[in-house]
Amino acid sequence: MTASTLFYIIIAIILINFIKDKILDAINAKHFNDPIPEELNDVYDTEEYKKSQNYKSTNYRFGIWSSLFSLVLTLGFLLLDGFEHVDNIARNYSNKPIVVGLIFFGIIMIASDIITTPFAYFKTFVIEERFGFNKTTKKTFVLDKLKGLLMMVILGGGIIALIIWFYQITGNNFWLYAWGIVTLFTVFMNMFYSRLIVPMFNKQTPLEEGELRNKISDYAKSVGFSLNKIFIIDGSKRSTKANAYFSGFGSEKRVTLYDTLVNDLEDEEIVAVLAHEVGHYKRKHIIFNLVTSILLTGLTFYILSIFISNPLLSNAIGVETPSFHVGLIAFGLLYSPISEITGLIMNYVSRKFEYQADDYAKTTYKAEPLITSLKKLSKNSLSNLTPHKAYVFIHYSHPTLLDRIRNLRKS
Repeated sequence: MTASTLFYIIIAIILINFIKDKILDAINAKHFNDPIPEELNDVYDTEEYKKSQNYKSTNYRFGIWSSLFSLVLTLGFLLLDGFEHVDNIARNYSNKPIVVGLIFFGIIMIASDIITTPFAYFKTFVIEERFGFNKTTKKTFVLDKLKGLLMMVILGGGIIALIIWFYQITGNNFWLYAWGIVTLFTVFMNMFYSRLIVPMFNKQTPLEEGELRNKISDYAKSVGFSLNKIFIIDGSKRSTKANAYFSGFGSEKRVTLYDTLVNDLEDEEIVAVLAHEVGHYKRKHIIFNLVTSILLTGLTFYILSIFISNPLLSNAIGVETPSFHVGLIAFGLLYSPISEITGLIMNYVSRKFEYQADDYAKTTYKAEPLITSLKKLSKNSLSNLTPHKAYVFIHYSHPTLLDRIRNLRKS
């Protein structure tokens, strides 16, 4: 196989992926105006449903233009040997592989962030603002960008530097060391993300003593679940949308509730949402997802190790001087179809897990408050109540609201 053949394969992968996504989006958009299923008639009134339809249509149009821009930019960069130019710039500053790799990825990541920032700004301050979701100030938006950039430089740069270093000293066996480093990082972030990373962006406060905390504690005790750390996060500083999540293991185990969730739901509904999260823990879903993620990462690194030393990878995207960092980019583009397949499988498993967590909440608490909470959360986020089945199959990590309600009402 020649470098030019590999180049056209990469172009084909990019185009096919774009066409596939746009067809799915178009099919899904045709269902925006479908009648609301009988079980969901109480989610929206007429005015709210029109607002929901408008929100979906606006995001659909925005998605077309933003993805089209991304496609043209990516293809243009490849056709004009953009990676070769960036690689030459990096090599002008150093001849050390780690330094060159860090400069190379730094230029690409920072440039990408700068180019996509106007789209993020428009999404936040025009679309989300128009539909009453946005609570982000321009100061918070800028600070979030700067903090994200800092994390990318420190964490991302550190991991890339280590992987290149391992490649330099161990050759194709680097994948074992790289896998080990990424595994340690993944486990560490799962354990301490809420304690170390979240405070950079949000304020977390322990749920104060009172009726809600007592109800949560009573439920946790009833299912033999040790839960001492319950936190409220100020999600309202960015959006009116609500969420809750479970994180950590052992002594770092905690539940985090968005303040918007606490404000929007009744106490019984909050406990029901919490029961769902406990269900994920009790059914070992968190462990399964962590282990699966680690195994998939190992598989990816192993496949990478087989091809990374082949100069065809670098030559395929127009870079004359073969290198690990350029080969990594080409490999990522070629590997995307496999990522799509593993993503499909993980989404399917995730939807099954959501049903299991719902069943756990129904069995150990009550179904009805979970149903009403799901309806309220869907209403408050103007979610799509009638998505196309193909779109759900490809993109959804959760079952649709209708499917979850029907499952919860099973005897």
